Amino acid sequence: MLSRTPEDVAAHAAAAPGLTALDADVADCFACPRLVAWREEVAVTKRASFRDQEYWGRPVPGFGPAGASIGILGLAPAAHGGNRTGRIFTGDRSGDVLFAALHRAGLANQPTSVAADDGLALRHTRIFSAVRCAPPDNKPLPAERDTCAPWLHREVSLIRPTLRVVVALGGFAWAAWWPILRHVYAQSPPVPRPAFGHGAHVTMAGLPDLLGCYHVSQQNTFTGRLTPAMLDDVFDSAKRLAGLA
Repeated sequence: MLSRTPEDVAAHAAAAPGLTALDADVADCFACPRLVAWREEVAVTKRASFRDQEYWGRPVPGFGPAGASIGILGLAPAAHGGNRTGRIFTGDRSGDVLFAALHRAGLANQPTSVAADDGLALRHTRIFSAVRCAPPDNKPLPAERDTCAPWLHREVSLIRPTLRVVVALGGFAWAAWWPILRHVYAQSPPVPRPAFGHGAHVTMAGLPDLLGCYHVSQQNTFTGRLTPAMLDDVFDSAKRLAGLA
């Protein structure tokens, strides 16, 4: 169903009976004019190395099985990654790092994610983002975050029966988790909010464990702020908390 207003987003998200329907509705969202204009501009102008490819140029749904016990929450799709390929963390350097780590952890069947039809499959894990469109400068506006939130809340509600742990990639994703407590679990977020940090771990009764992880951006991975060993430690912890190790 086409969504053109925040009210549409809230209504369509709430009505989605399952992940397949939700993913289709996400891909038909036009509720944030600035994001729509940017994602479509990028899909037309393209990066020179991808000039012969047809860009997705739409919101990017989540990816992974419905019965996931581990959730990975990111910020938003990359302009020439998910916005090009149609799959989150696919076709960019961040995805190269993330999926290599998931493969080492036994949570992905292959270490690369280059295209939506490349055969990649996740095990026990679903990846989704707080904002579903690629934002200019990787910085969504607060109003855009809030408009997009019902998609995230519904996605978490649909995998709630099996979800045991969430890995928040970066401070933006960490902050996006707290409203989920109220909208999905009918619990008040803690006051004050626990601070984000790599390796931060929050446990609350009746809720998935929350793990903090530096974002897999080039800014972090190229500088050594986030190393493969640090990622391995996070996913080892996630597997243990999810009862998979």
